[in-house]
Parts: sequence; structure tokens; C-alpha cells
Amino acid sequence: MNDVTPVIAPLGAQEVHAFLRSRRSIRNYRSEMPAQDKLDRIFASAAVAPSAHNRQPWRYFVICDSSLKTALARAMGERLAADRRRDGAAEAAIKADVERSFTRISSAPVVILVALTLAEMDNYPNEERRRAEYLMAVQSTAMATQNLLLAAHAEGLGACWMCAPLFCPDVAQRVLALPSGWEAQGLLTLGYPASPGRLKPRKPQSAFVTFAGPMHEPETER
Repeated sequence: MNDVTPVIAPLGAQEVHAFLRSRRSIRNYRSEMPAQDKLDRIFASAAVAPSAHNRQPWRYFVICDSSLKTALARAMGERLAADRRRDGAAEAAIKADVERSFTRISSAPVVILVALTLAEMDNYPNEERRRAEYLMAVQSTAMATQNLLLAAHAEGLGACWMCAPLFCPDVAQRVLALPSGWEAQGLLTLGYPASPGRLKPRKPQSAFVTFAGPMHEPETER
């Protein structure tokens, strides 16, 4: 029986902030596979994310088999190349994009297909409310996946989010034989970092935060 009683970690606020800000997207991994107990802890932390109606619509398909990773990477690359050709991209650029994507997926020790299901979400008679319900499932899945990324970081693992399956959900469905009703949202590559990630430029707080109402004076640190 899983213990889901909340436990407050004995960490100070500054430690937590430093940890959150130290996470990076990792694209190069060592060859060793993460232990099963680490993966179990990561998914247990993903499971406590906020969820619309507490329906927990997130689904994760964990790929450790090399041949399946290769098959998925190849099939997604074929779709990417076809899409880029329709865009009129140069063949050299297409080849570079496909090879980069193939290497990232096929060489990662673990690849996780992130999906959602609407099976337990509410179904409304009008399109506007159905659309809102769908977005609630997307948001819930995104929040669980952020938990997953942070939990992986806590375990000393690196990970990287890839949105590519949004452009070819049918490919992921076919190659992985996903259960009916699973809708691909993204891929995570996962493993022990072979090199550190880098922090890309971030917008200043003023560019994305708006305060309404009076500001309080900073609290004195205790």
C-alpha cells in the first residue's frame, strides 16, 4: 500500500529555490540505465501533481528497449522529413534535423512517451465546454510532467522535454501500440547526464508577471 501522507522536507526556502533553478534540459547521457527504484520514486512524485477534478489524466509509456526506441525515432524522423519538404526546406537542413532528432531519441537510456486520456474527464454537450475540459487534461498532464522532471533532477538524473509527438501522434500510436484513447503530448529523454545542461536566456520577471494591488515590503528573513 502506497503511503501518500504529505511529508514536509526539512529544507529551507533558499535551498528549494536553488534546487528548482538548477534544473537544466539534458540531451547527452551516460549509457547506464537508471535503477527501477529511482523510476518508481519519480513516478510517485508525478502522481501527486494538481489534477482537474482529480481525474489524473496523465499516462506515461516508458521505453527502455533499444529496438523500440530506434523504431520510434526512425518513424518520427520520416514524418519530420516529409513535413519539412512540404515546407520547402533545404535537404541539408532536413537531414541535419532528422539526424539530430534520431540521435536524441535512440541514444537516451530511457524514453518516456507523455500522453493524456479523456476517458475519465467530463463530457459536455457543447464544443466550448468540451474544449475547456480537454485543456484541463492537457494542463494536468503538463503539471504532472513538470513534477516528473523535478523528481528526476532530485534523483541525480537528467531529462529533456520534446514536443515532437504533437506533430505526429498517429506515428507514436502506431509504433508503440499505445492503448486506445491515449493522446501523445510529448517525449522525455532520461538518464544520467554525460555533460551539464546550460541555462538559456530567461525573460525578466517584469515581462511575464503583472501585480494588481499594493506591493508589500520584503519580509525580514528569519
